[in-house]
Amino acid sequence: MKNTPHELAEEFPDKVSVISALKQSDAHFAKLADEYHEVNRAVHRAETKVEPVADLAEVDLRKTRAALKDEIWGILSKA
Repeated sequence: MKNTPHELAEEFPDKVSVISALKQSDAHFAKLADEYHEVNRAVHRAETKVEPVADLAEVDLRKTRAALKDEIWGILSKA
């Protein structure tokens, strides 16, 4: 399993400027991006055992991150 963080800029490198603009102009997008960042960091800390969690909790964190990423992509793809 990969223990590297999945930052939005790395996930959507061709959309970095759009992400930045939407964070400034769209409160809902900004909230999603902030939530993604928090969950992503929690996943990374769990994977690297900095803050170990139960296996099921780690799976749930990954599912939450994937759902947020899908929602973010839905917005980015229309922008």
